[in-house]
Amino acid sequence: MDKILEAVVTSSYPASVKQGLVRRVLEAARQPLEREQCLALLALGTRLYVSGADELPRRVGCQLLHVAGRHHPEVFAEFFSARRVLRLLQGGTGPPSARALACVQLCLQLLPEGPGADEVFALLRREVLRTVCERPGPAVCAQVARLLARHPRCVPDGPHRLLFCQQLVRCLGRFRCPAEGEEGAVEFLEQAQQVSGLLAQLWRAQPAAILPCLKELFAVISCTEEEPPSSALASVVQHLPLELMDGVVRNLSNDDSVTDSQMLTAISRMIDWVSWPLGKNIDKWIIALLKGLAAVKKFSILIEVSLAKIEKVFSKLLYPIVRGAALSVLKYMLLTFQHSHEAFHLLLPHIPPMVASLVKEDSNSGTSCLEQLAELVHCMVFRFPGFPDLYEPVMEAIKDLHVPNEDRIKQLLGQDAWTSQKSELAGFYPRLMAKSDTGKIGLINLGNTCYVNSILQALFMASDFRHCVLRLTENNSQPLMTKLQWLFAFLEHSQRPAISPENFLSASWTPWFSPGTQQDCSEYLKYLLDRLHEEEKTGTRICQKLKQSSSPSPPEEPPGPSATSVEKMFGGKIVTRICCLRCLNVSSREEAFTDLSLAFPPPERCRRHHHHHHHHRRRRLGSVGLPAEDTGSQEPSRAGPRRQRKHCITGGVPPTILDMEGLGPHGLGGQSGQEEKVEKGESTEEEEEAGEEEKEEEKEEKVKEEEKVKEKVEENVEEKVKEKVEDKVKEKEMEKVEKEMEKVEKEKEMEKVEEQKVEEEERVVQDEEETVKKKVEEQEEEKEEEEVKEEKEMEEEKEARDEKEELAEGAAAAAVPGPGPPRSAVAASGDSSRSVLDLVNYFLSPERLTSENRYHCESCASLQDAEKVVELSQGPRYLILTLLRFSFDLRTMRRRKILDDVSVPLLLRLPLAGGRGQAYDLCSVVVHSGLSSESGHYYCYAREGAARPAPAPGAAERPEPDNQWYLFNDTRVSFSSFESVSNVTSFFPKDTAYVLFYRQRPEEGSEAEPGSPRARAEPTLHKDLMEAISKDNILFLQEQEKEARSRAAYISALPASPHWRRGFDEDKDEDKGPPGGCSPAGGGGGDFHRLVF
Repeated sequence: MDKILEAVVTSSYPASVKQGLVRRVLEAARQPLEREQCLALLALGTRLYVSGADELPRRVGCQLLHVAGRHHPEVFAEFFSARRVLRLLQGGTGPPSARALACVQLCLQLLPEGPGADEVFALLRREVLRTVCERPGPAVCAQVARLLARHPRCVPDGPHRLLFCQQLVRCLGRFRCPAEGEEGAVEFLEQAQQVSGLLAQLWRAQPAAILPCLKELFAVISCTEEEPPSSALASVVQHLPLELMDGVVRNLSNDDSVTDSQMLTAISRMIDWVSWPLGKNIDKWIIALLKGLAAVKKFSILIEVSLAKIEKVFSKLLYPIVRGAALSVLKYMLLTFQHSHEAFHLLLPHIPPMVASLVKEDSNSGTSCLEQLAELVHCMVFRFPGFPDLYEPVMEAIKDLHVPNEDRIKQLLGQDAWTSQKSELAGFYPRLMAKSDTGKIGLINLGNTCYVNSILQALFMASDFRHCVLRLTENNSQPLMTKLQWLFAFLEHSQRPAISPENFLSASWTPWFSPGTQQDCSEYLKYLLDRLHEEEKTGTRICQKLKQSSSPSPPEEPPGPSATSVEKMFGGKIVTRICCLRCLNVSSREEAFTDLSLAFPPPERCRRHHHHHHHHRRRRLGSVGLPAEDTGSQEPSRAGPRRQRKHCITGGVPPTILDMEGLGPHGLGGQSGQEEKVEKGESTEEEEEAGEEEKEEEKEEKVKEEEKVKEKVEENVEEKVKEKVEDKVKEKEMEKVEKEMEKVEKEKEMEKVEEQKVEEEERVVQDEEETVKKKVEEQEEEKEEEEVKEEKEMEEEKEARDEKEELAEGAAAAAVPGPGPPRSAVAASGDSSRSVLDLVNYFLSPERLTSENRYHCESCASLQDAEKVVELSQGPRYLILTLLRFSFDLRTMRRRKILDDVSVPLLLRLPLAGGRGQAYDLCSVVVHSGLSSESGHYYCYAREGAARPAPAPGAAERPEPDNQWYLFNDTRVSFSSFESVSNVTSFFPKDTAYVLFYRQRPEEGSEAEPGSPRARAEPTLHKDLMEAISKDNILFLQEQEKEARSRAAYISALPASPHWRRGFDEDKDEDKGPPGGCSPAGGGGGDFHRLVF
């Protein structure tokens, strides 16, 4: 029968005839057969199934095996023995064929249970392991996977199972697509999915095999000696549990046995897996590994792989099936590559055609990809400005797509930069700290240079001034401004957490300052602005002369001097009027200023608001050396000096002329600092100060009562004397009238008696006057003794407080002071509740010029008493206010600091000449921490000082919403708030606002200021500056990588002690004391690499 069937199958009969004959043979085979005949049919069926040339023989062989297995099970069990299976699998050279394995799988379905079946399964457990170790092709591996999925008893057990899984990974790495075209590709994908599915099944059964398989996977993709492995390995990643990702990446990135070349090769090949269409979570693993490399500062690998693969990843956006993963990887690669424009510029030629293809596709996937791609392009253009010729085609291609706002752009750029990745070693070594989460860059303290750092950060945050400096052309005659431009550019674009201003500091050094000692930041600011102004003015004049000398035409009249950058940004004008109190003539003089220095009013003035006679006080105008303009030195005016008192606001004057408001945590407040504190009920500190004020007032009342007693005694004495004299005169007249005729002797006697009485009365009066004088002298002596005691007690308290504060300064963390510390180092008397309003009122109030300060009036041609009044004729764009806190104490012969808390408003409205007013928004506050100008520490609170919209007409002026504030403390930069600015002195009495920067709010309907940035975008930098920044960013990444490697090697060499890390990353001074602390790495930062300017 077997011969007949074989002859039919191999004959040349038509297929229909063959099928009919085969059907008859199979029907006969269902009948009882002799053993030999049945074995012959089984051998024929196996041979046809394994070696059939086409579909018909294989189908006939399969049918024969089925019939024999079902109708002759005993003979089938005898035929399909372990020896038969071994002969079948090892029939040829190399691994068994897929048909042989399929035949084995078919026979296993028909094999009855028994000892023979157990032997077959034991054999197959060995043979499938041998098969995968021989690196079979995709078809054989897929058939093994199907066999084991259908018959789990064939899976190798014990230690062989792990080896089997690892060898399957190796086999996947050797897969090659056997045929081109869609059908071949689909078959290849199915085969890879079957093998990876088997791995997933084995991992679920034995999770301990996952990590060894991952090591094998990494060994395959990191091997640099063999040909690149197949992308089919991507099918394995989709089955890896995501909860293992962090641990795997951490171990891999910190593994010292993995070389850079291996890591580079592995990550490059993983990025190629983006093209695998059925890969799930591949993008997550790629991004996780890139983040892990950034965390351990292996930037050279990241740079090389980004530049090598970014174009290939971008090209995958064309294919919807892999678009999602490709876009995720592309976004991460671009947003992290912020040290240089190189990666982004590689994509510029490909972006317009890609946009056109996605628009043409017109699908939901394409539209979403377009929106994200446009957002990505805008981020990169914002980050790397200055290439209009390259960017124009790209911007034209995406012009109709959504444009993200600046906050969104900064958010994207700030969250993914390599330098913002959290280092695994940062807890061990502060030197590996990343760039601040704020995106801002600190300045290194070079030894008591915090006064420079604070001023530079305040100037940098003044957006208009920063843009003006950054727009400076490459070839200019302003060396100091050029150095400032480079410093600002690196503060804007560097990837370092902090940079060194050493070169700029040496160029802008104030000649009379002593190196290494603390200086007055206000003095440095005045000198710096003066230098910048004079340098620009001199450079402009030289350029004009050179143009005139090189021009062959006759010289034209030189144009008028144009305003310098300092004048445009900080320059204002103030008018001083002096009125002679005799002839009432007024002389007027206009002066330029760059800052206003506000003196503190005397304590008596704070309590009584306005004393009739003002003492002479200092009024300082910071200047840039501009020529003063005399606007009529003798301007006749009969308007009395009372006219000028409109600038001095008392409690009863409405705040429309000079209105200062602050937006506190509870909303708007136009009250003074004292009223605000009363409403808030802040602390017992103010209650104790109130108690001290009550004691002082009681002392003053006692003095007043004593003066009243003295006056009453003197008045009584005078009245008695007058009465007695009058009585004496009357008595004399009466005696003369009544006794005209008496004798001369009696008159003489009477006169003697009267003289005696007068002498007695005079003695009585003298005695009474002496008594009164003694009482007054005794009272004065007692008062002097009390004052001496009080002064001694105050000195003792002050010395004790100074000792405590010095101890607190030496400690890393100072506790919040107890209630009621004295607020003034100059005097204990006076009201400690002040505001900038009080200081500005005092500055603008009329001043009497008397005695030694009398004014020389030209009309009177002599010194005369006069009244001096100032008013602002032109407000600057940025108003700088310096609070004069440092005064010279004649008693101690030292400069002391006024520690009074001065409330600083968010919104300030100043009067201008002609009844106009100008609103200003607070943008920076430089704080001094310490007791004198020669010691302590400076730090700066600031927010972006850009122009804010003008208030609506008729609407009440409200402060701007509390935009993001930052605290710049040398190398440390952190987020802050206006509430912190307002409360810093209440928490830390030595920390007081010193220099304030206000930004002018534009008037309603005013046109855009010339040179103002469009959409607040940062200006384009010239090519040399951009290249310098890119090179330094690469250098910094290399430095960080080198240091991370050396630190990691040091850590790995340490003994395995459970306690060695304890307390290593504790920040002992954080959040326990004021933000101060002046040191070469002030602000708590580490030993940063110094980029020198």
